[in-house]
Amino acid sequence: MSSPSYTLHTPEGSFRAFKALIAAEYNGINVEVAAEFDPETVKSLSPTGKAPVLETPQGAIFESNAIARYLAKIRRDTGLTGDSVYDEAVIDSWVDFAANELELPATVWFYPALGYMPFNKEAHEKAKTDLAAGLTTLNNHLLTKTYLVGDQITLADITVASALLYPMKLVCDKAYLKPFGNAVRWFTTCVNQPEFKKVLGDVVMCKKETMAAGQAAPKAEASNKGGKKKDKKPAADAPPPAPKKVDHPYKIMDKEAPSKFIMDAWKKTYSNCESYDTAMATFWETFDKEGYSLWYQTYNFNEENTMAFKCCNAVGGFMQRSDEVRKWAFGAMHVIGTEDTVLEINGVWLLRGDTPDHLKQANDDANWYTWKKLAGKGLDPTAEAKQMVTDYWVNEETLEGKPIVDSKCFK
Repeated sequence: MSSPSYTLHTPEGSFRAFKALIAAEYNGINVEVAAEFDPETVKSLSPTGKAPVLETPQGAIFESNAIARYLAKIRRDTGLTGDSVYDEAVIDSWVDFAANELELPATVWFYPALGYMPFNKEAHEKAKTDLAAGLTTLNNHLLTKTYLVGDQITLADITVASALLYPMKLVCDKAYLKPFGNAVRWFTTCVNQPEFKKVLGDVVMCKKETMAAGQAAPKAEASNKGGKKKDKKPAADAPPPAPKKVDHPYKIMDKEAPSKFIMDAWKKTYSNCESYDTAMATFWETFDKEGYSLWYQTYNFNEENTMAFKCCNAVGGFMQRSDEVRKWAFGAMHVIGTEDTVLEINGVWLLRGDTPDHLKQANDDANWYTWKKLAGKGLDPTAEAKQMVTDYWVNEETLEGKPIVDSKCFK
C-alpha cells in the first residue's frame, strides 16, 4: 500500500513552511515541496489565497499552524502533540504564543533587512522591544526545562524555533541575546537536531545585526572652508566597507606564542592508545603549562538536577556549542550520581592559553559553570590535580566515589 501524497506550496525559505516540514521529518511523512511556487495555484487551493498551503488526498489545508498540526497529528506515537489532552492544549498554547508574541515583532525587524518592506526607525525599535518581551517569557519558562512541554521535542518547540530562526540568524546579535541565555541554549539544541537540520541546514547565529537600506544614519557632511560644499551621496547609498577580518584569539596565540604542545597529536594519542596509562604518561611528558591550562568545571546548579536524561542532553548541547574552539580544546564531561540522591555535571578541560574566557565567548553555556584552574602559567599541577585529570579523562565506572551516568569527550 503506497503512502499518502502530500504537496506543500510555499515560497522558498518561508519560516512558516519550515515548522510543517520539520514536523513531517519527525513523523516520517513524505511531503513534497512544489518545484515552482505558483501564486495562482495557491489562490485556487486556499480561501485566503496565501501560502503555505498543503495538498492532501482529502483536499487542501491552509494556514501554516493548521498544516503543522495536521502533519504532527498523523502519528500519535512520536509524541509531537503530547501524551494527553492536557499536553496537547499546552503545546497549542505555545503555538499560539509563537504566532501572537514572536512572529509579528520578528518580521517587522528582519523583513527590512531582507528588503521585503521599507525600514522605519520607530517600528524597528518597537519590534526589538516587543521581541525581547517574548524572549523574556520564553527564557523564564526554560530556566529549569530542556524543552517547552514535557521531556522531548514537540510541535511547541518546532513552531517557536521556526518563528525565531531568521531573527537568530540575521538580526539578534550576542549583545541583544545576552539576557536570554536559556532561550539561546534551547534554540541551539533544537536546530542541531537531525530533523531540524534536514530542513534548515546548519544554522549560524547572528554575530552582527544585518542592516536594512536606510537604517544607518548618513554621515554628517564635512564643511569645506573657503569653497562650495561638495555633493555627496548619503552614506546609506554607498557600498558598505568590507569588514575587517579579525583572527580568533587562539589563532593569534598560535602565531605570536607558538606552543610545543600539539593538540592534534594529543587527540590522536588519546583516541588510538592501547592503554590510557600510556596515553596519560605521554600527556604529562608533553603538556605545556605556558601555552595551555587545565580546568575543573562544575555546573552551578547541580542541586536542581533531577532527571538523568536532561543532564545528558545538557552535556551534549554544551559539546555542540563549543565547536568554534575545537581545534584548541580537549575535555571530558560526566554526569555522576543518581536520580535518588544528587546528579552532578562536572568536567575537566584542556584549553589554549590561561583562561576559560574564550570558551565562554564561543559558548554561552560555559558561563553557567565554575572553572577552577588545575594547572597553567604560574601553576604546576599537583599530584591531586594530576589524579583528577586522569580520573576525568580515563574513568568509565565511577568518579569522586559516585557512579557515572553518562560521559562525553570533546576532541
